[in-house]
Amino acid sequence: MTRVTARDGCVLHVVASGPEDAPVLMLSGSLGSTIEMWDPMLAYLPEELRIIRYDLRGHGASDAPDAPYSMGQLVSDAEAVCDAFGVRDAMFVGLSVGGMIAQGLAVKRPEIIRALVLSNTAAKIGNPKLWQDRIDAVEAKQLTGIADELMQRWFSRHFYGTPQMARWQRMLEETSPQGYVGVCAAIAGTDFYTPTSGLRIPTLGIAGADDKSTPPDLVRETIDVIPGAQFKLMRRVGHLPCVEDPQGYAACLTNFMADTGHLKNRAV
Repeated sequence: MTRVTARDGCVLHVVASGPEDAPVLMLSGSLGSTIEMWDPMLAYLPEELRIIRYDLRGHGASDAPDAPYSMGQLVSDAEAVCDAFGVRDAMFVGLSVGGMIAQGLAVKRPEIIRALVLSNTAAKIGNPKLWQDRIDAVEAKQLTGIADELMQRWFSRHFYGTPQMARWQRMLEETSPQGYVGVCAAIAGTDFYTPTSGLRIPTLGIAGADDKSTPPDLVRETIDVIPGAQFKLMRRVGHLPCVEDPQGYAACLTNFMADTGHLKNRAV
């Protein structure tokens, strides 16, 4: 467990595991989540990885500065984490807003990212009105007041309402409201279609068939602007496939790492 200070002084909570000289897998998560969202799949990943994950500003154990935040700040935060650990040639997995961060970082610092996984994300998500309505709802009702609506957007009908869902609803409800609306503002102001279309690195897009936040067609629209990018549709999962089907999600990542030569000891 490490504390990394971003350029503007925000302190970020980071957890790194695995051999320091191993290929790096960077994990950047969704709005309303913490590094806990990756826990279910970790056991299914190859052992020969250096896995680095962090809480977004305003989330989990990271600082929660006053809102609003910009996407530039979120990208700079990821950059600070990578630089603190000397990360180069990583495979960067970004889910939801983490995928937007991944796109921005890949454009800004190409030496950091050798391969990209854009999961349940897009170059542009929603519109300013949608995100202002979300901010207004959080300010009026708090996250506990809109948690059920968000759970229905996050999860498939197979997972929604099950006892397993309670852990993830609690994770959302414990998020700093200031941090949540801060990241909402960052998403509202982001359109990465033009810079993302200039990327020329191995890219895998992952979508959940039952994702109501970033539907498969939206994910595919972004993946299609990157030449040679692959697209994987996961069935019976929603916005957080790493939670609903951790083994299947880890398999997608592992296969892509093998295909791109990211694993030192595995044949392609």
